[in-house]
Parts: sequence; C-alpha cells; structure tokens
Amino acid sequence: MRVLLVEDDPVLGPDLRTELMRGGYAVDLADNGVDGEAMGYEDIYDLVVLDLGLPQRPGLEVLRNWRKRKNNVPVLVLTARSAWNERVDGFEAGADDYLGKPFHSEELLARMTALLRRANQQLASALEADGLTLDEKTQSVLTDEGDVSLTGTEYRLLRYFMHNPGRVLSKLQLVEHLYDDGAENDSNVIEAYIKMLRKKIGKERIETKRGQGYVFVAQR
Repeated sequence: MRVLLVEDDPVLGPDLRTELMRGGYAVDLADNGVDGEAMGYEDIYDLVVLDLGLPQRPGLEVLRNWRKRKNNVPVLVLTARSAWNERVDGFEAGADDYLGKPFHSEELLARMTALLRRANQQLASALEADGLTLDEKTQSVLTDEGDVSLTGTEYRLLRYFMHNPGRVLSKLQLVEHLYDDGAENDSNVIEAYIKMLRKKIGKERIETKRGQGYVFVAQR
C-alpha cells in the first residue's frame, strides 16, 4: 500500500516515513501544502497522512480542495491543535480520522490499518480473504497449513491483493502501489515476486489475465 505523508517538520517527517516503511508501506513525503496537494491528485495513493500546520498552504485548505475535486482518498489528519471545534472543521472538510500530536507511531499504524479496512469495506479485526489471515505485526500469513513468513515485498504485494479481491490489477498498478518514488520499480520484478508468493499461498489464488494483469481470487 502506498501512502502520501504531508508533514513539514524536518525531523518528524523523515522519522515518520521511516516508521511507516518499517510497517510495510511505500511512502512519499511532501513538506508543504502546495506540493502535497498536487501529489494527492495522483491516483496512486491508498491513504494520506496530512498535517494541518503546513507552510505555503494550510492542511485544511488542501483537504477541502481535494474533496471539491472529488478526490476521495482516505485522509488521516495529524494536528497539534486540541480544540474540539477545529476537529469538527476537519471532519466537515472531509477528514476520515484524526490523531493529535504527540503520538506513538504504533497508534498511527493501527489507525491507518483500521482506516484502510473501512475504506475497503473489510470489517474484520484482521485482514482475511480466501482462508488467509494476514498478520500485519509479524508480516506473515496464516494459511490452512500454518503460519508462513513473508519477505517485505511479498507482504506488501499480498496485502494489496487482499485489499482488492477479484479486481484485475496490472503490473503498473501493482508497482505504483508497492513502491515509492525513490525505489527502483521495474515492473518485470513483479512477475518474480508473484511466482514466489504463489509457492507460499498456492498458485490457484493468484490468476494471470493475459494482457491485463493479475487477479486475487477471493472465493474458489
């Protein structure tokens, strides 16, 4: 899953990016409202973590502009402001969740996971599909044959498939949602990771659609 982090603090921004990447996300960082808003219009992000106190353009204005242009990407707002009316303003502008500063990165990751589940209409406490249960803490998957460890890329790939069951996903879409702008993202590598993933969860779970891409089969 690919995340846009819009945070201007020169220490918190890079630190958060590192923590989110450890949590299995591909993360692009913007340090001002103008760049953050422009990046947010790209159809490659699964979630945005947005600070309100941004230079050049306030986060609340960025959020309002996204919603005016029918950009419905889930947005988790970070703020040092504690007044209840400011939180109401944020929700009215289109925020999906709020987290006040200071916070623990574990809570941020937990809120992001919950937000992604709601956005994909997955109401279970864990990500489940087709007899698989993804453990987002250990980055492993529970199958009928037991617990299977995954590499970082295998975990990100399977998580994206499980969030999009039954949907045809092209190599380009997979690359865009698995890697950030700073990573090498040769789409041919996707084939190799899918081959490895099939060995671990069963080749029948990921179908190839010639000339189109791949489909994670949620119900067989």
